[in-house]
Amino acid sequence: MADTKDFQKGYLNMELLRFTTAGSVDDGKSTLIGRLLYDSKAIFEDQMEAIEKASEQKGDEHVNLALLTDGLRAEREQGITIDVAYRYFATPKRKFIIADTPGHVQYTRNMVTGASTANVALILVDARLGVLEQTIRHGYIASLLKIPHVIVCINKMDLVDYKEDVFTEIQEKFKELSVKLDIQDIRFVPISALKGDNVVDRSEIMDWYEGPTLLYLLENIHVNNDYNYVDGRFPVQYVVRPQAEKYHDYRGYAGRIASGTFQPGDKVAVLPSGFTSTVKSVDTMNESVDMAFAPQSVVLTLDDDIDISRGDMIVKENKMPDVGQDIEMMICWLGETPMVVNGKYSVKHTSSDARCIVKEMPFKININTLEQNREDKGLALNEIGKIKIRTTKPLFYDSYRRNRITGSIILIDESTNRTVGAGMIV
Repeated sequence: MADTKDFQKGYLNMELLRFTTAGSVDDGKSTLIGRLLYDSKAIFEDQMEAIEKASEQKGDEHVNLALLTDGLRAEREQGITIDVAYRYFATPKRKFIIADTPGHVQYTRNMVTGASTANVALILVDARLGVLEQTIRHGYIASLLKIPHVIVCINKMDLVDYKEDVFTEIQEKFKELSVKLDIQDIRFVPISALKGDNVVDRSEIMDWYEGPTLLYLLENIHVNNDYNYVDGRFPVQYVVRPQAEKYHDYRGYAGRIASGTFQPGDKVAVLPSGFTSTVKSVDTMNESVDMAFAPQSVVLTLDDDIDISRGDMIVKENKMPDVGQDIEMMICWLGETPMVVNGKYSVKHTSSDARCIVKEMPFKININTLEQNREDKGLALNEIGKIKIRTTKPLFYDSYRRNRITGSIILIDESTNRTVGAGMIV
């Protein structure tokens, strides 16, 4: 029993890494994830039996590991990924959440959704085709979403006789492209998802490659620095007032730390009122702790009785966010109805709700060439552009580069309540 508890405690405390896959159609994204799960012994027997049966029905010559993530009937029939598929697995070193995103240009919004919280982006390139327009698009989206680490997996090396010069040429072309992008850390791995080379186990054929396998990179890539531990940001989601005699005077503010750290004794300010106070305690479900940090969910109590409600933000006194109603951002349009200048939308920013009007659109991006189009003043589904909005009340924000939580905004169609835009504040 004690061993089980120790295992559960160790599992819960394991570091979590989120990664997303991106690549052109038929580059092997789903097969790669299937190979990762299969070779790392993360597939149950009944799952394997179902995949074997489905592969046999489709007439495949081998077990089609892509069927692990392509769960929709349309995906299996067409052999493509349409929606974002999430999968979870763990090794002795880390827990993982995988977002397998579509490759088609018409599903760009799905990729943005799946990649928005990722620590790592796996960009697949077909070794036979090299860097394509889709590769440029996926690199740009990874850069736009400020994904800290990119691993370029040059797949299907088995179809080019595992030649080193093919790998080197693609690596150099992507490095040329990356000069135009804002990506901190880029790695390159030659793989064969179908055969398993350099995915979990090192390839015996590609002995010229001296780098780590893909799984080794995923297990060991350093992600602690991906979070902003400098700027204390705590959007309040809920005010805790227990209706119990024991906690008669308890008043706490629940939420998820967007960035920074909080501990008893910290001097804080409450926005929008501007009132200041000191953190009295940092409480979790079971106990009070000496310190909490992003992205933990906690309850803060303060020394002073201040009127605070959902949508307010508790921040460190010496590290204040920007406060304003005129906001400039890059946006990916997710709605079926095109965005137009002077259009009115609801705004969701951290735990705060507001309304806005689109005041201006300086340009939109051709994400296949990275050129700016300053003539077209509308955004259609899956298009990305720069816009300026004015909100009905001040928001407390940082640039997306500095803080992916307080720097992100979503726009909502007021008539349908559907999310139509994902914005990154610049």
